[in-house]
Amino acid sequence: MRTLGVAVVLLLGIAAPRAEAPETLASRIDKIMARPEFKHATFGIAVLDADSGALLYGKNADALFVPGSTTKLVSVGAAIGLLGPDYRFHTRVYRTGPVVDGTLDGDLVLVASGDPNLSNRARPDGTYAFVDTDHSYGGAPVEGDPAAPLRDLAVQVAARGIKRVTGRVVVDASLFREGDREGGTGVAISPIILNDNLIDVTGTPGVSAGDPVRVTMSPLTSYLRIKSNVKTAPAGEGAQVHITADVENGDGSHTITAEGRVPLGKPVQSRYAVPRPSRFVEFVFAELLQAQGIVAAPRVKEDRAEPLSAKVSQQPDMMVAEHVSLPFVEAARVILKVSQNLHASSLPYLLGAVLKHGDLQAGFDAMKEWLTAGGLDVDAMAQSDGAGAAALYTPLFMARYVAWIGRQPFAAGFERALPILGRDGTLAAIQPASPAAGHVFAKTGTYTASDLLNRRSIVTGKGLAGYTRRADGRRLAIAIYVNQVAVPNEPDATNRIAGQALGEIAAVTYDAPLPRTLK
Repeated sequence: MRTLGVAVVLLLGIAAPRAEAPETLASRIDKIMARPEFKHATFGIAVLDADSGALLYGKNADALFVPGSTTKLVSVGAAIGLLGPDYRFHTRVYRTGPVVDGTLDGDLVLVASGDPNLSNRARPDGTYAFVDTDHSYGGAPVEGDPAAPLRDLAVQVAARGIKRVTGRVVVDASLFREGDREGGTGVAISPIILNDNLIDVTGTPGVSAGDPVRVTMSPLTSYLRIKSNVKTAPAGEGAQVHITADVENGDGSHTITAEGRVPLGKPVQSRYAVPRPSRFVEFVFAELLQAQGIVAAPRVKEDRAEPLSAKVSQQPDMMVAEHVSLPFVEAARVILKVSQNLHASSLPYLLGAVLKHGDLQAGFDAMKEWLTAGGLDVDAMAQSDGAGAAALYTPLFMARYVAWIGRQPFAAGFERALPILGRDGTLAAIQPASPAAGHVFAKTGTYTASDLLNRRSIVTGKGLAGYTRRADGRRLAIAIYVNQVAVPNEPDATNRIAGQALGEIAAVTYDAPLPRTLK
């Protein structure tokens, strides 16, 4: 009977189901790109074997794409490569005259060095702290005194026996041009950067709807005065706070008027971008000197802040204080982890000033020479800022670039500076439950525009580029872009739709079967 049963089954053509072929790297990526939300979008992808340089997967790999903040990979890599991973910023304070019986007959001049981390980021373990959502983008500031480095400089000045300054407290910001705005948040670019050239503003709601909102700021300084008409709103309403007026006072300080509503519950974080960082620091530094018992005042508004005489700065005994930064590779970690626009935007200016005693163009000239010397095809890229507001790259260029960086002596520090999928920085909330979480080290990028006609936004550029350390031990260089994605005007819609999709593609490169024959 058992033999007869088998024969009947065979005669009826009923066989055991055939196992489906395992999905390939290409088929899994294609499924993600085929989603309806990407109907009118364009993808550009290059996946390379990081060691051999062989192309494992390509989609529009030779076309130029809007890269967003993946641009920072090139700016930061150039700065590390040209200045060195151990490069340190030296922010010094000089006197311009003699000190007699505690009185300085002259000015105190703080010479800006371009240090992006005159803030409270430095930690005893030799790293800079960061918060996954940086305060530049509405997140909470790093805890502690944001003016700590300047406070330490003031302590050093007092230790030199200076009790009174007959002249002025001046910031020499002549290293490179001050006043251009970075393209992401509009913060002023300058060789002096205190607290990311922001004043953090906290609005704490009252106990009942209609109560005034208590407004505090950090650092606390007379450079900024706030007239607040912000009221407490019922719980559940969205916070709406905006500046209706910004008046420059006769002494160069500013008075702003704030209007709006903050709902009952938690305080709301905001920030004020200082229009002239050097003037901001003159106020704050003078106030910190006063806190040390030193009679000092910032220069009056009409006085010009002339560059410090080279003759003075070359006399070691004229230096009265110095702040030395952590190695630049640690500054790179802040820039890449949180996508710090101001820090990245200042890098081409810094390179031009330090390496060529020139301007922004000189900085890009230095970057191009460095990239060309590395054998990279600079015709496959375009870049006019350090952070990503004006740049284009082909996915193949970017993948080859990160693969090349991975062979440099500073490769480990560079990779450590990148956000980690599902773990920290701008990738903290992307694919946290994926098997690839913790194994993809990559920089994100976003660039958006309004679509008023359809009451939505267009993600003109979304990117992800870096490294995948696969389950089988292989290391890949990846560059994944999508341009022109329509998203609703809803909180976090860009990340929910485009960001998670790019994260999924990155996750596919972690465990999908790779082609046996490399392209």
